[in-house]
Amino acid sequence: MALPVAFFAAFFAYPVAAIVARGLKVDGAWQFGRIAEVVSQPDIRHVLWFTTWQALASTALTLLIALPAAYVFARFDFPGKQVLRAVVTVPFVLPTVVAGTAFLALLGRGGLLDEMWGVRLDTTVWAILLAHVFFNYAVVVRTVGGLWSQLDPRQEEAARVLGASRFAAWRKVTLPALAPAVAAASLMVFLFTFTSFGIVQILGGPAYSTLEVEIYRQTSQIFDLSTAAVLTLVQFAAVGAILAVHAWTVRRRETALRLVDAASTTHRPRGSGQRALLGGVLLTIAALILLPLGVLVQRSFKGPDGYGFTYFRALTSADGGAFLVPPIDAVGNSLQYALAATAIAVLVGGLAAAALTRRAGRFVRGFDALLMLPLGVSAVTVGFGFLIALDEPPLDLRASWILVPLAQALVGVPFVVRTMLPVLRAVDERLREAAAVLGASPWRVWREVDLPMVRRALLVAAGFAFAVSLGEFGATVFIARPDNPTLPVAVARLLGRAGELNYGQAMALSTILMVVCAVSLLLLERVRTVSTASTGEF
Repeated sequence: MALPVAFFAAFFAYPVAAIVARGLKVDGAWQFGRIAEVVSQPDIRHVLWFTTWQALASTALTLLIALPAAYVFARFDFPGKQVLRAVVTVPFVLPTVVAGTAFLALLGRGGLLDEMWGVRLDTTVWAILLAHVFFNYAVVVRTVGGLWSQLDPRQEEAARVLGASRFAAWRKVTLPALAPAVAAASLMVFLFTFTSFGIVQILGGPAYSTLEVEIYRQTSQIFDLSTAAVLTLVQFAAVGAILAVHAWTVRRRETALRLVDAASTTHRPRGSGQRALLGGVLLTIAALILLPLGVLVQRSFKGPDGYGFTYFRALTSADGGAFLVPPIDAVGNSLQYALAATAIAVLVGGLAAAALTRRAGRFVRGFDALLMLPLGVSAVTVGFGFLIALDEPPLDLRASWILVPLAQALVGVPFVVRTMLPVLRAVDERLREAAAVLGASPWRVWREVDLPMVRRALLVAAGFAFAVSLGEFGATVFIARPDNPTLPVAVARLLGRAGELNYGQAMALSTILMVVCAVSLLLLERVRTVSTASTGEF
């Protein structure tokens, strides 16, 4: 636990505390009376209510739509499965400003629905909910599907032989086994939607505002740091309470599971029911995932003189004043930052997950919840906190390139922990004990008992960390240097400048980001398939 505790203390707790102190401490005295003043305001109470309501609705809708896909990817074998799994994850790394713009083109004035049926959904809560499902679809598919693919199907088959219906067998055998993974996915979706910023700002209009949007408005537009600090504390307290409830409920459902090689659980769809389920999932992916992505690609190629590579060629030039370097340099920057952030997140998150598996005392159980806090604290607060806190020895990092990967790793670590923890806790403790009795050292026990069973989860976790690092925007926008922008920062800068050329370049960079992510995730799928197929310990 030493490294995870030190990492979160130095790069999360310290920066957040610094920015809160800057807002609530005046002339050396704490102004705690501001908390009651801010929370009692009617407009702030409305923001709190909407933030909570839309997060709950988004989480429920995402589970409803994505759980069938988790089953399809876990149990069915069909052509193009690996490519489709990578494509499904692409929306998760897109900057929110880009996805918001794509959904505006679909649902807003002059969009696809408006042209075909005269229907507009922008400035409505439905546009926000659909966009949240678009973002978080992969979280459920990968987190739940990763464990589902390793559950022994013979347990459910045994229940069917004993007279249980298909639904009863799933409800009484499979669902309890999946409960930790479903809870982990639900928690991640809720935290991401609870702190939603770009989607609500673009699609919701002035009528809807989350805590994250309000913190940004108070910080950058009104310059009221005290109100922003109070809202940060409120967000922090709400997320902390949610994580505490989650940790308590998950501990009550923990059981050892029989895990098998994922390759042995998949099969071709059988019968009309399974084919219909596969078809429904494919149609959902086409409408919810591929259509918005298609809009981005179409706009990146549609120039003032027709379709072509005008906007892509413009990315090789720094003319226009938005960057100190050509925008295309952001591709290499993003890949380097993402690889470094992934290494940090896997190391810190892997150690934390291994320690949490042992359940050694209240401190470790409490740290399980604390690890998720970076997903629930304002990225604006974290970004400003990095600038304020990490500018003096021994943590004078503002001029160092490592600052960006550190901020990205903060978001990646919770995904590593939540992906690996259900699988680690499902490993039967008697296997470890038997290896120890036979003389194996703790390191050899981990290498020969735990690692073969969790290798798949470890690769999924690395993929998640890499994906979220590629698309992290909230904190990176404050600390990325002008001569080393990341792809999301570059896209946001281009979208913030007037002119058709800047908008087209933003769409071109977004297309490149999608392709980079899809290729990276596809390579990960191939490596994962080879590693699990060649593992003889399953």
